[in-house]
Amino acid sequence: MSLDAQFRKADVLLEALPYMQSFRGKIFLIKVGGSAMEDPKLVDRFLRDIVFLEAVGINPVLVHGGGKAISAAMRNAGLEAQFIGGMRVTDDATIHIVEQTLARVINPEIVDKLTGFGGKAVGLPGTEVFVGEKMLGTDPGSGREVDIGYVGRVVECKSGLIEAAVAGEFVPCVSPVARDRVTGRTLNVNADLAACALATKLKASKLIFISDVLGVMRDPKDNSTLIPSLDEAAIKELKADGTISGGMIPKVDSALESLHGGVGKVHLIDGRVPHGLILEIFTDFGIGTEITL
Repeated sequence: MSLDAQFRKADVLLEALPYMQSFRGKIFLIKVGGSAMEDPKLVDRFLRDIVFLEAVGINPVLVHGGGKAISAAMRNAGLEAQFIGGMRVTDDATIHIVEQTLARVINPEIVDKLTGFGGKAVGLPGTEVFVGEKMLGTDPGSGREVDIGYVGRVVECKSGLIEAAVAGEFVPCVSPVARDRVTGRTLNVNADLAACALATKLKASKLIFISDVLGVMRDPKDNSTLIPSLDEAAIKELKADGTISGGMIPKVDSALESLHGGVGKVHLIDGRVPHGLILEIFTDFGIGTEITL
């Protein structure tokens, strides 16, 4: 390696130093989903980044999705996945598959990989963290509310297990299911909204969404139109002119809600970008969209 290359490495470390000093001991709530969960190479790269955060004194808390794996498991069981208004219709057979896939496949795999990369991690079923209540879906054609089964919203977060894991320098890995506060049944919950609720409960310094989009873009087909930073007023304008639409609306709305609840900053980044998590947190310019009040 040339001396110039070594100097460049030193410059990178020095650029990261003030961020490391500032974030040491802070909680970062990281939600991962989309294609970032499907490609083993992407998963490995992302989880190495998580181990790096833990190694420099940051306390990552991970909430993971699993939609595609659940749909695959349903197909293998001869069941057809149905969605109403973007929400999975979850009957008795489906909620069983949701629980089994999250608890026995996705969550243990994440924990094993983090451990294999030299980190410490513990898997926590969402039913031990999230308290929920059943919700109805909205039929996009008629606009009427419809029963979509065992699907719920988070109404409370139990943070004791999370805080104990963080105190022991373990990375808690939480699945997106909740315990119904009335019936005790398991509810399927939206992982984005679960992450926002937990980040608010923990007063996380950062809430980071890892998905398969760069962030908020003025033109979704043109990566050069990425908007690096947004506040509440800018979001209102972009929603009004249609720039923020579709599935991005609930994401930014829940982001703003979590900011009002005490979260320091929200980041939307693309998990397909090599080491995007590190670049967003430890460099001056980042790679995604950050949201502040």
